Amino acid sequence: MLETIGLGGGCHWCTEAVFESLKGVTQVNQGYIASIDPYTSFSEAIIIEFDPQIIALATLIEIHLHTHQSTKNHSRRDTYRSAVYFYTNQQKHQINTIMSNLQVKFEGKIITKIIQFNKFKASRAEIQHYYKKNPEKPFCKKYIIPKLLLLQDKFPTHV
Repeated sequence: MLETIGLGGGCHWCTEAVFESLKGVTQVNQGYIASIDPYTSFSEAIIIEFDPQIIALATLIEIHLHTHQSTKNHSRRDTYRSAVYFYTNQQKHQINTIMSNLQVKFEGKIITKIIQFNKFKASRAEIQHYYKKNPEKPFCKKYIIPKLLLLQDKFPTHV
């Protein structure tokens, strides 16, 4: 049975490209997610469907934390929120445990929020699957390709 999770990790083009390349991820929807108070503003994010028999939620979250600035604040966090969006209370508890266990793998404190999914707005069709359509663009070379190389280096069995 497939599961769904939302991830916010800065630019949704980058996050989309990382998770589209993983075994066990069956669908990636790029767009904007809003939660409930105090995170009602939409921020760039993705929703992924995955097969937990192929890739565990813990692995997805670890990949997420390693492929964006999960330990650094910056002035645009409202638009580029570092988050894991849960759909059920069971997921919330599971994510809290996973994040707590992963903290030891990072030098800084993980600032990624664990927040309830509320609303999703898809990106315009022309920017969906941005990296697949535009791998030679300067943005892709500067921001996405280094993330994909890190993914291949740190998580080779999942690519």
